[in-house]
Amino acid sequence: MTEAKVKDDLMNITGYTVDKLEDPFGLLSGDRYEFHLDIEVDEDDDLFSEKGIGLKVIYVINGTEAKILQYHFYEKGTEKIFDFSLEEDEEEMVITFCKQHTDGVL
Repeated sequence: MTEAKVKDDLMNITGYTVDKLEDPFGLLSGDRYEFHLDIEVDEDDDLFSEKGIGLKVIYVINGTEAKILQYHFYEKGTEKIFDFSLEEDEEEMVITFCKQHTDGVL
């Protein structure tokens, strides 16, 4: 796990792991990465959990296009999935974070 500090008004990315996903059959275009972000939110936020919150993100880079393909929030330890969506500004923050942290990933 790598430490990271990215904060906006609603959530704070405190750490992350990233793995490049392999496509052994060459069926998918572009490069896919799986991020697990450690998220910190205010105690009064509906997403808050004493156990901690994670955000799993599948991020794809295809030529000059980069985007989030899929994501979900989960509770650490139980892996319980939360049915919450990223706000537009949070999504932009996550895209920027992923873009900055895919350089040099083998």
